[in-house]
Amino acid sequence: MASKNSGEMSGEDFCEYLKENGLEKWADKFEEKSVIKLSELNDGVLTEMGIDPPEDRQNILDSILKIWPVAPKVFNDPIHGSMELHPVLVKIIDTPQFQRLRYIKQLGAGYLVYPGASHNRFEHSIGVAYLAGELVKALKEKQPELGITDRDILCVQIAGLCHDLGHGPFSKMFEKMFIPKATCPPGLLGEKMKTWKHEDASVEMFDHLVESNGYLKWMMKAYGLKLPDDLVFIKEMIKPPAAEKKPISKASHSVQSPPQYKGRPEKSFLYEIVANKRNGIDVDKFDYFARDSYHLGIKNNFDHGSFIKFARVCEVDGQKHICTRDKEVNNLYDLFHTRYSLHRRAYQHKVVKIIEHMIAEAFLKADEHIQIEGSEGRMFTLSTAIGDMEAYTKLTDCVFHQILNSTGTEDNLREAREILTKIVERKHYRFLGEIRHKGTPTEDEIPQLKEELAAALPFPREGAQADGLTQEDFVVLSATMDYGSGAEDPINSMDFYSKKNPTQTFKIRREKVSKLLPAQFSETLFRVYSKKIDPKSLEAARGHFEQLNPVWSDSYVDESEVLENGS
Repeated sequence: MASKNSGEMSGEDFCEYLKENGLEKWADKFEEKSVIKLSELNDGVLTEMGIDPPEDRQNILDSILKIWPVAPKVFNDPIHGSMELHPVLVKIIDTPQFQRLRYIKQLGAGYLVYPGASHNRFEHSIGVAYLAGELVKALKEKQPELGITDRDILCVQIAGLCHDLGHGPFSKMFEKMFIPKATCPPGLLGEKMKTWKHEDASVEMFDHLVESNGYLKWMMKAYGLKLPDDLVFIKEMIKPPAAEKKPISKASHSVQSPPQYKGRPEKSFLYEIVANKRNGIDVDKFDYFARDSYHLGIKNNFDHGSFIKFARVCEVDGQKHICTRDKEVNNLYDLFHTRYSLHRRAYQHKVVKIIEHMIAEAFLKADEHIQIEGSEGRMFTLSTAIGDMEAYTKLTDCVFHQILNSTGTEDNLREAREILTKIVERKHYRFLGEIRHKGTPTEDEIPQLKEELAAALPFPREGAQADGLTQEDFVVLSATMDYGSGAEDPINSMDFYSKKNPTQTFKIRREKVSKLLPAQFSETLFRVYSKKIDPKSLEAARGHFEQLNPVWSDSYVDESEVLENGS
């Protein structure tokens, strides 16, 4: 898949490369050449150029071999079979920053409930790179008029490979449950922590990866990429810029204008391959739905191969977007239903979520006591490591066992160690039941619910005796499950074309698909847990839950009615 220009560098770039490799005394031999064809440089050519002694010629040839040629590599994958990856991708995979992903579980605490969910961000990222290449190459073959180049394809694959570089220990738990509650230090880092997302860290880690492994940028140039422009494009695909809201009247009405892309503004459809902010249909989901389902033992009904086969770029409202055939609508509903099923049965399983909550509790207690060396010898904590990519590279799921295996003399980790010990001994907080919320939850509802739980004595009010349970003895976690677009039908944001007219797009209304589709696409549950798990306290806590004022819900699910997987 290499570019036609692969193995070519400008004389200026090649001179700079030689200088970086300690061969500056021969740089002037190449300065006047507009193009250096790396594949044509050999000992004889270098001898004719007057480069002597032989050791220097060999050093130049050895330097060339760092970036060219490098063979593609075939990865055998249980999901996609044999995946051949471009040499640049292979070199990126071999960096410490990417190898770090071997030690971050794809499903975080899900592995502590589902024994098969042992896969990591490492293999998922390789799978996304492969599917990104398959989709963009399919578009190029079907629609040559789009002008997709081999350079575009390589950029899209690199973005797919690096899109998850920024995940922290236990994946989403670190981002959603730990960082938001960590103590923010004063200054820019504290402000950053308030809005931090793993996509931010992915972009920063990608920059760190390229800079720390200097041969990569030269290898990218040798394979036809234009730097720094293509690096900007890759980072935009990892974290697409948000659409801008522009006022359209004095009445403060506004509309969303298309995002302002810098990398490939004329090929906006390329931004919908890795991280599709328009409708959520992207190869990231294609891989993790198939991979997670395989490891969880859950059926995946969505066929990503069919989507790729029928994907087509069409113009919609003046912008080029990836669309699909009308007959693919049921396949897409299977995609979104699979998403909902995975959230309900695995990602937001009630035991998974309470274990994640407990890990976050332990991390918060251990935060300032875990020291990680970063750049220039500076030390960082669990939370502040997100501000230094050298320190963050060292932060993986392994911190769990670092705390768990700390010695009794390390009293500053005692509380955190006790929480993690409860997890591995299956003494986690116990599920009492869940409340199906009637509407959209607000921030103050969980504290209010905990207050009412503590006050809801499991006996008649007159003559009731307190059982000693307080608000602190209850944990309430919210779980919102949907089809990917909140309360909206996600198909509303998808555009379709027909076999008869492949250039004209249209929407498909739900009622035209099937009367058996869901009427609602989102629900929020409040899960209630008891921290005290001795039989007497647990019985009392269940009584509190049963007496809870029904104003909270039109229904609730009792603990005894739910089968607990992996408890």
